[in-house]
Amino acid sequence: MLSIGSIVYLKEGTSKLMILNRGPMIKMNEEELMFDYSGCIYPQGLVPDNVFYFNHENIDEVIFEGYRDADEERYQKLYRDWTTENHDKYKRGKVSEPLSTG
Repeated sequence: MLSIGSIVYLKEGTSKLMILNRGPMIKMNEEELMFDYSGCIYPQGLVPDNVFYFNHENIDEVIFEGYRDADEERYQKLYRDWTTENHDKYKRGKVSEPLSTG
């Protein structure tokens, strides 16, 4: 799992994305779906109508890894434990094309 602030290229992507958060849940086609990440175009930053949702397998290249400390390591452990314990309570979103709220 990448840290918030990490910069990535997605497969077949042409713009860098900055990771905004991990585990976002969004409603699509009357379903609640969970993705690994949400991101915004770098260097523009957050534009509320242009947030992208994607999973780790959609990442082609990591350009920069965000800040990591003991709190980040603890968060990642708690997040992994939560997803393992609750995997049957949410549906994982799949990305087959650019997915944005815009």
